Amino acid sequence: MSKTFASHADTEEKQVSFTQLAEGLYAYTAEGDPNTGVVIGDDSVMVIDTQATPIMAQDVIRRIREVTDLPIKHVVLTHYHAVRVLGASAYEAENLYASQNTFDLIVERGQQDYESEVGRFPRLFKGVDSVPGLTWPNIVFQKELTVFMGKREVRILHLGRGHTKGDTVVWLPEEKVMFSGDLVEYGATPYTGDAYHEDWPATLDRLQAMAPQKLVPGRGEALQSPEQCQEAIQGTRDFLADMYESVKAGKAAGKSLSECYSETYAKLKPKYGHWVIFDHCLPFDITRCFDEAGGEYPDPRIWTAERDTQMWHSLQEAVENQ
Repeated sequence: MSKTFASHADTEEKQVSFTQLAEGLYAYTAEGDPNTGVVIGDDSVMVIDTQATPIMAQDVIRRIREVTDLPIKHVVLTHYHAVRVLGASAYEAENLYASQNTFDLIVERGQQDYESEVGRFPRLFKGVDSVPGLTWPNIVFQKELTVFMGKREVRILHLGRGHTKGDTVVWLPEEKVMFSGDLVEYGATPYTGDAYHEDWPATLDRLQAMAPQKLVPGRGEALQSPEQCQEAIQGTRDFLADMYESVKAGKAAGKSLSECYSETYAKLKPKYGHWVIFDHCLPFDITRCFDEAGGEYPDPRIWTAERDTQMWHSLQEAVENQ
């Protein structure tokens, strides 16, 4: 019986792509690893999500320098997770943007999340010793903020709770290009261990109503057509609904977390089992669904390295019986 997280077996380096979406707009993607967005304005560069460590961020900077020598002045944190924010120091940006809810989560649980994530998925934290500490935004907003990079208009929006309570998207209104963070995934399993499953669909409705023509998801390839954007949004929506409704029904029937896990895993595996990090995410996802269903824990409990291990071991028997 396995005692280590599924992600510990994920050791293969991924192929990086640096894809142009429109003039001055790029997506840094890596076969389902966390994505980074790049916006080049008239006078400066904005980076959306930073990679997990300053060492890993150097490869993003190298790609940026192949297309512009403008200074990197802006960094946007789409949410608080370590894998998205701990590389920020490498960019030496003047402005680090986050929603108020994301800032509050860094205060409340940033350190625990850092320790938890490094333990869960070591490959994603190459050069973790280069992390100087938590990343602190210096520009915090409530619902929306507009940044003009010369003539280029960039809107930073908190559309509602979903993947976390602080999720932020970056929207280029003229080009209709969306950087969604982990509110939308494509060919990758949504991680929902810190999510609000009851709220996420309405947040996706607001995102979808903006009618993106191109979209960079949190994980997965850059989406280059309205049809692909729709496919990604709907795929994320379907996964969340299928999982949450299954767990909710199981809990209402008096079933244990382990029983809900076994049943829901079996229901989801045929449709979504080929998605990246499926086996890694499901124990965390279903645990949060079980907490949220019935209103027992309206807000996600803090994951610590110790809680991660306890949860994983407690569900191993259910995992092995699939």
